[in-house]
This record gives sequence, structure tokens and C-alpha cells, in this order.
Amino acid sequence: MQFGIFSVGDVTPDPTDGTVPTEHERIKAMVTIALKAEEVGLDVFATGEHHNPPFVPSSPTTFLGYIAARTERLVLSTATTLITTNDPVKIAEDYAYLQHLADGRVDLMMGRGNTGPVYPWFGKDIRDGIALAVENYALLRRLWREDVVDWEGRYRTPLQSFTSTPRPLDGVPPFVWHGSIRSPQIAEQAAYYGDGFFHNNIFWPVEHTRRMIELYRRRYEHYGHGTADQAIVGLGGQVFMRRNSQDAVREFRPYFDNAPVYGHGPSLEEFTEQTPLTVGSPQQVIDRTMTFREHFGDYQRQLFLMDHAGLPLRTVLEQIDMLGEEVVPVLRREMAARRPAHVPDAPTHASLRAAAASASAGVDA
Repeated sequence: MQFGIFSVGDVTPDPTDGTVPTEHERIKAMVTIALKAEEVGLDVFATGEHHNPPFVPSSPTTFLGYIAARTERLVLSTATTLITTNDPVKIAEDYAYLQHLADGRVDLMMGRGNTGPVYPWFGKDIRDGIALAVENYALLRRLWREDVVDWEGRYRTPLQSFTSTPRPLDGVPPFVWHGSIRSPQIAEQAAYYGDGFFHNNIFWPVEHTRRMIELYRRRYEHYGHGTADQAIVGLGGQVFMRRNSQDAVREFRPYFDNAPVYGHGPSLEEFTEQTPLTVGSPQQVIDRTMTFREHFGDYQRQLFLMDHAGLPLRTVLEQIDMLGEEVVPVLRREMAARRPAHVPDAPTHASLRAAAASASAGVDA
């Protein structure tokens, strides 16, 4: 099972002292956080994609390419690639290029984002959001899997005898997760292609998340990709830890109360009761995360949001140390002990390349 962290890249005032990082400082802090993830033995670092304040990650490939040059093992991912407003041709070329630079340590999470105005900024209509996600991804798959593409659709100009360059590394496209917190059409899309489904359940109660994941699992089996419990599932969550749970709550409360994503709403106590947000000791984080398997079945990827809401960099790095040294080793051991042998690991470039070679050998035989 893969464990990692994701960042939405918000530039948020620290509510305890009013300091606000510059965009430059925030970008550099994200680099430090990604490098720290590899240092402590995490598997994945993922960045969001946003084109509006107070967020800075407008160019994930630029950022991940830089991280690729400074890491050796970390899987580099997006926490959202805007399949609706980005041209699928540009996605195909950018991420194949990144795949080569990172020697295959790349995958993507397709999403529609959470900012409505982004659609007209890029010449699109938010009312076409689902249709854009479906059509653009269908084209992206062809661009990565066919050397020459003729295509005509509704939302972009036609393609005639088009070849996307560079071709995917080893002829194996990056693995794709489809991220959604509320749209069954996206769970259906992931199941149809046999891709991964990621539910960033930081906002949602167990019952909602379970319904979405169970839909995806049923449809994954329906389309013949494997049994429902073999479907590729990822989950998000946020944690904040201190040795003493009361200290964790006291320190995190002002950050939660003013967070741009979920502040100024339900109380911290209400949120931790109803969603996966866990504020407490490392053992409490372990215990809470283990319940995810009970609720949603065996899954392949767990990402934690660690740097949101104006937390100072030194605090975030302390959190990652605790995550990598005390929490994840226990979760790895306990999750592995409970996982049935027939449930697959998260796909990687190496596993996808081996599967492609095996399929090719079978055809040749």
C-alpha cells in the first residue's frame, strides 16, 4: 500500500501571528515538504492544480519536474489535473515528458477542481463539466495509446493524423486516478476504464464516501476488470498530531477555524466526528486510519493533507517526521497483515510495464 502527502498549495495567513508567506516562500516550502516526504520514507507526493488566489500550484508539471530531479524513489502525482479546462493534447505531452524525466515515477489524478470561475478563464462552460471530463479523457487515452490519432469531438478542434510527443516511457502511459467527492459519473468513468478512483474524503461523512466507493467497485467488476475488492481505491484525509491529544487540539484549533477550505463552518469537534480529520496523538491517527479499511475495504493509496491553513513550515515538517517515523510504519504492517493475497497493490510504472510485456507475450504465443 502507498502512503503519502498532498498539498493544495494555499497561501494562508498564520492565524496565531498574522504572518503571510509570499508566493515565492510558499512554493519553496512545498519543495521542502516534498523532499521531506522522501526523506522519511513516504511513497507519494501529490500537488493540486489551481489558477486562482490564494493558491500557487498553477503549473504542476514544472513543480514535479523539479522534484523529480531532486528525488530518487518518490512517486510524483497530481492531486488534481484539470481534465475539464486543460487541453488533453497538452496533458498528454506534458505528462509523458515528465514521465521520461522522472524515469516513470509519475501518475495523475483527473479532476474538475473546486473553483467555478476557472471554466470561463479557459474558454469553457461549467455546465459542461461532466461532459468535458468524459470527452477529454477519452481523447487523452487515445493520444497515449495510439501513435497516430484521427479524432473529432464537441469541445476542441479535430485532430488529423496527429502524434503526441514524446510517446509514453516504455510505451506505458502514466497510471490515472479519477478524483471526485460527489459525482457518480466520475466513479463510473474510472470503473469503465479500469482506472483508479480517489475519494478525497476530507469533507465527507463515512456514509457518503462508502456509497461512492461501492458504486465504483460494483461497476469495476461489471466492466470485467476484476472482482469488486480488486478495484484500485485511494483516500485522502488530514491529520494534526502532538504527543498529547489535548495539545494537538489546542494548537490546531485556530488553524482549523480560519482554514480557506473548511474554516468558519462546523466546529473542530463536529468536523473530527463526522469526517476523517484526525487531531490527536500518533496512535489516534493510526487507529482512525485503520477504520478506513473497515468502512471502505482494502485500498491502495492513502494521502494526507499536512500543510493547509497557514501552518508554519517548521510545524509541517514536524508533522511529516511523526507521520513517517511513527504512523506509516504501523499502518503498513497492519494493512499488509489484513490484505488478502488477491487484492493488488497500487499500480506503478514497473508493474504496468510488466503487465504490458506479459500481455504482449501472450498475444505472440
